[in-house]
Amino acid sequence: MNQASLNLVAITLFSLVMMSLLGPILHLSPAVPAIATFGILSFMAIDTFGLQGRFGAIVIDSFARLSPEHRARVIRHEAGHFLVAHLSGIPITGYTLTAWEAFRQGQSGQGGVSFDTQELDQELKQGILSNQLIDRYCTVWMAGTAAETLVYGNAEGGADDRQKFRTLWFQLKRTNAEGALKEKGAIFQAKSLIQSQMQAFEALVVAMEGGASVEDCCQAIDEQQVLQAT
Repeated sequence: MNQASLNLVAITLFSLVMMSLLGPILHLSPAVPAIATFGILSFMAIDTFGLQGRFGAIVIDSFARLSPEHRARVIRHEAGHFLVAHLSGIPITGYTLTAWEAFRQGQSGQGGVSFDTQELDQELKQGILSNQLIDRYCTVWMAGTAAETLVYGNAEGGADDRQKFRTLWFQLKRTNAEGALKEKGAIFQAKSLIQSQMQAFEALVVAMEGGASVEDCCQAIDEQQVLQAT
């Protein structure tokens, strides 16, 4: 069960407990909490096993987006991925900023920046994955955490990113100790890239906030790089 589903379980249990406590005061029939419990848990089971937790992600994300700070964090987290991928020469195929947008586009989880991983997939199949390619993708995956840390001093997101990194590390049959060092190194590298292109990062944030296309977002980065170079 993913984190969104676990959060939804916690909210559901809290609501049911409150309903049971307040039921006698509000003169609710004892059948109401029982029916609600059965209905909610049944739907959650369908969501978890049939929809891969997408409904739970949408519900949790909808509540979280009521906070302007949360939305600002999400945009800067995803801008970190986008910027570092563009600077690293990894093609970006799209991005979403909410779980609902991700659902509409047929993506799993809460959305984010999508990359063309064809080069990575081909090398994995051939068993000849180069250290340079590993570094590039690991840095991109950790760039969201790096961006949040730079702006806010800490990172609240990034669980899915770390899972992608650890899945690759497992496929490579490397040790956990090596993985921990590589993860820290990737975060450091991503921070350095973002800091060196902070104006481009801020321009990208503005573009993504406005729902700009991938092409327009890339252009915003390139324009700031040209200005910085002059």
